[in-house]
Amino acid sequence: MTCLFCGYRMGNFFHAYQEQTLEQQKQRLDNLYRKQGEQTRRINTLEVELEVERLANQKSQRLLKEMEAQHYQVKKELAFYEKVMAPEKQADGLVIDNVVISATTSPNHYRFQVILVQQKVKKRYAKGHVELNFVGSLDNKPHTINVNKLAELTKKQLSFNFQYFQIIQGEFTFPENFKPEKLTLAAIMPKSRWQSYQRVDESYPWQTVLENIPQTPPVILD
Repeated sequence: MTCLFCGYRMGNFFHAYQEQTLEQQKQRLDNLYRKQGEQTRRINTLEVELEVERLANQKSQRLLKEMEAQHYQVKKELAFYEKVMAPEKQADGLVIDNVVISATTSPNHYRFQVILVQQKVKKRYAKGHVELNFVGSLDNKPHTINVNKLAELTKKQLSFNFQYFQIIQGEFTFPENFKPEKLTLAAIMPKSRWQSYQRVDESYPWQTVLENIPQTPPVILD
């Protein structure tokens, strides 16, 4: 009887001990789940903050690039108008200020734009024409093509008659197997009663004048 009583008491003791242990483990597990939840929320918060910071940094970089581009454009425009309005700071005579070739959506089809500036202190009207030649290879052989053979351009379209500056522009299409390497450009003022003969020759590597994205030429009034 005594053994049975002792066994009963021992069983109750171990049962109570097991319940206590289980309760402790449950509380510990609940604490771990709670800490895990807190850590997960903290990680999510940090990820959101990091993403916000990344987006803010991207916006700052974009704004900085836009400001740099605007600053460059303003400097470029100031330099251009200085050539026109303060020619005493520049070389005297006719100048090829800029040349741009813009690719279009049509294969091998391009637009060109040539800006001429007269840098004389006492300006008369400069009259003449431009010649554009494309140097490269056709069917893997050296070849030079005049723009007149690539487009239906009239003599008037390649002529200039201005006092301060003028934009000459047009379109052309390369033969399918032609690979351009260089553009040669000449601005020619023939001798007349009102002007002396002048010829300005420039040469440009193809990649330096090529713009891949078609752009609308700016409207500039003489």
